[in-house]
Amino acid sequence: MIVLVDDHAARRFEPFATSRPFSEMRAGALLTRERWARVLGAGAVGFVAAPHLDGFAEFEAPPCVNGGALASGTWIVNSRALPFLSADAPTVTGAAWTITVEGRVAARRLPVAMPAATDEAILAALADDADPPHDGGAATAGGTIALGGVWIDEVWDLIRTLPSVLLADIPAIAARLSTTIITAAAPPGPGVASPYVTGAHSLYVEAGAFIEPMSVFDTSAGPVLVRRGSQVQAFTRVIGPCYIGCDSVVTTDRIACSSIGDQCRVHGELSTTILVGHANKGHDGFVGHSVLGCWVNLGAGTITSNLKNTYGTVALWTPDGVRDTGLQFLGTLFGDHVKTGIGLRLTTGCVLGAGANVFDAMPPKVVPPFAWGGRAPYDAFDGGKFVQTATRMMARRAVTLSESAGRWWREIYRTSEADARWPRR
Repeated sequence: MIVLVDDHAARRFEPFATSRPFSEMRAGALLTRERWARVLGAGAVGFVAAPHLDGFAEFEAPPCVNGGALASGTWIVNSRALPFLSADAPTVTGAAWTITVEGRVAARRLPVAMPAATDEAILAALADDADPPHDGGAATAGGTIALGGVWIDEVWDLIRTLPSVLLADIPAIAARLSTTIITAAAPPGPGVASPYVTGAHSLYVEAGAFIEPMSVFDTSAGPVLVRRGSQVQAFTRVIGPCYIGCDSVVTTDRIACSSIGDQCRVHGELSTTILVGHANKGHDGFVGHSVLGCWVNLGAGTITSNLKNTYGTVALWTPDGVRDTGLQFLGTLFGDHVKTGIGLRLTTGCVLGAGANVFDAMPPKVVPPFAWGGRAPYDAFDGGKFVQTATRMMARRAVTLSESAGRWWREIYRTSEADARWPRR
């Protein structure tokens, strides 16, 4: 059993921390929860995060267990740690009690039950200088496994680490799937669509995916994986490393070094970008070095700037103030359920809070959650209308927003209204 934990740093990863635990963020090819399930060979039974996320419910996500009891043998995992899924990674055996990534404690197994999974107890157990776990007898300090991987220390590290994590993830994920492997030296067999492949790495096509002729895959910098139910339509150039999740459609432009979640629509140029899932970029417009939360919809011609005219490093708003990211390329962070109007231009290093609906004039570098309007200062997007809009959009993907989820979103709306960290509309 696994419980994923958002520590104090993860709880400040806006605009995403407003509406989802970091265990349900896509980092590399997979959600963090999915990654750790593969590494540990166990299922996630819950998460511990900020109190306002107690009612979070989405697809296969486990419930919040803040303050609940945890059984002995439960793995508690820091959701900011991303172990690589490479085939040569050490196997986590039953003798393991501690897992480190880059020399820092990423996960620990409870030798005895924890009666109350409070923040203090969980974070103390995961501290690097915590005493070795013990079961009342001998300490288990020897059961430590070091895994290769990276940490997400800042929210922009989702973009900084994306190429290297995808490079390790894709072959390891493909090895556990029923795939057709296509390379420049070994074209597909009879009955398989014939994309053009160039480069030294592989194109992995899971059974049930469909690739139209006259699509091109450049695997010079890394492999590409196309999952079941997805379509890559003609006149699309996909540049690895690139992950295309289940039931997504990618069409008619250059898609490079990106991680596209399930049931997404991508048209127009996309570069070094993460789509958590169920997001729509259905029209022309460049999006680069950006992260799109769930249920984002970009109006036609929405364009992100990801490079300053000075070629200097990009500054980004955070709850701790505007900070230099050290990155030369950084676009926009779109919170869950963000909507943009047609032709919207977004400045370098822009943050759009969850539920924001903006159009017309270029927004400032930070837009608070549930803002609505054509230019700053924005009005508030009425909470009831937001839920109605979300309900209609989700229905288009055959997903029902339950009454309890609607109530939870209204509570998130009220919580964000009182959150003084965000600028006034």
